[in-house]
Amino acid sequence: MVLFGRLATTRGQQRMTEHIPRKYLWLGAAVLPPLLALFAYMRPGYFTSQIYIGAIVLLEFLVFALWNYRKVFFTVVLLAFLFAGTGAPGGGMWNVARWLFLAVGAWAGILLILKEREHHFGLFHAVAALASLAALISAAVSRFPTFAMLRAVSVLLLFVYAATGARLAVNGREGRFFSAFTTGIEIFVAAVAGLYAIGYEVMGNPNSLGAVMGVVGAPMLLWGVLVADKKSVQTRRVALFAICMYLVFHSHARAGIAAAMGSSVLLCLGLRKYAFLTKGLAILVIMLAAVAIFQPQTFSEKLSSATSTLMFKGKDPNLGIFASRETPWQTAMDSIRSHFWFGTGFGTTDQGQDASEQYGQFSSTSAVTSEHGSSYLAILAWVGVLGVVPFLFLLFLLVAYVARTVGWMFKTGMGAHPAIPLAMVVLAGLVHAGFEDWMFAPGYYLSVFFWSVAFILVDIAPSASILPSTFSWRFSRAPQPLGIVPGR
Repeated sequence: MVLFGRLATTRGQQRMTEHIPRKYLWLGAAVLPPLLALFAYMRPGYFTSQIYIGAIVLLEFLVFALWNYRKVFFTVVLLAFLFAGTGAPGGGMWNVARWLFLAVGAWAGILLILKEREHHFGLFHAVAALASLAALISAAVSRFPTFAMLRAVSVLLLFVYAATGARLAVNGREGRFFSAFTTGIEIFVAAVAGLYAIGYEVMGNPNSLGAVMGVVGAPMLLWGVLVADKKSVQTRRVALFAICMYLVFHSHARAGIAAAMGSSVLLCLGLRKYAFLTKGLAILVIMLAAVAIFQPQTFSEKLSSATSTLMFKGKDPNLGIFASRETPWQTAMDSIRSHFWFGTGFGTTDQGQDASEQYGQFSSTSAVTSEHGSSYLAILAWVGVLGVVPFLFLLFLLVAYVARTVGWMFKTGMGAHPAIPLAMVVLAGLVHAGFEDWMFAPGYYLSVFFWSVAFILVDIAPSASILPSTFSWRFSRAPQPLGIVPGR
């Protein structure tokens, strides 16, 4: 019996939509080469340009991803946004390619969903659609309607892809997905740590480093540690988790630290890993005490520096720990008061500039956007009190799914359930978004990851009808869905 009945979409049969039908592949293989040869003969200049060659390679890559839609397209979308946001080689290409991948992924996901007709859409998905509609309507009142409409459409594409493509990547292949998912996080954290070790700050700024490590790396790796069934795997993940936490503290990003620590402590308590939590805290205290004893001057300097940069962000301590946040918060509140009912337009800020001024189409500029210091203040400023209602309802439903999963975790003490790490990621994201403006910025890779995970969580969150004393959940290393083992 597959995981939780309602997730059983395969019913023992191989999905016919796992790949594009073979006849279309043969048709393309027969038609495309002559067309390309004719095009090369008539327009040889296009095949000597690096831009056009890159576009052809990108198109081939997109076709390959579509051919293996369930297996690789989710990873491709995440990597496209990650490369665009981290300044990877070819970053200019990825800035445009990410939207192409997202749009094609959303469209392909819709077609597969309609073809299978076995996927549930509920209240959460309806509210997400209403939130997208509110964003589109708010764009009409913006001083920069074109820019606001592009941002609103990007949110719509993100929600459509998360409700279709992201879910299709998991449904029916939960075991393989989460096994590969955890491994991917391990590789990502190791790669980022290696690049920072050689002096290349790949994440761009400390806040981004703290965000991705605190929201994604820490909860996923700690969960991987607690459910590992081999000592070697557990040891590797403990080392990577320690590196991840070091990077979080190295970033001096308070929101990232709070997200990582909060989700980690909650995970240990919910899974009743009190000894693991105690050992971790004891090791930290011993290390700090050793430095204080053997290098008291260095410890004092580091402590003073950490207090200044971490707690007060270089501001006067007399102003309080949130002094660095007061300016963006005040700016957001002023904007909300000035555009109380309908907001300034999704993704834009009314700073008095005329809409005819130049601005970018694929990236934000200071002429149309500004920092709000919180994702929640940002969405309220953008769409106003009337438009924010579906967004608040969407977040309320998401919190309800997280609470249900956390309650199930505390009640059963079972860790090997895929909803648990996703709930920890979502919870960490909700905490972090209270201090950083990224949740409704779909051009940011963390926003794409967060909402994809959120829609997947809605599908696999434990139901109240599941009896924890009757079932337990475990990974299946064979190429088959995750299973429930009765009586264990």
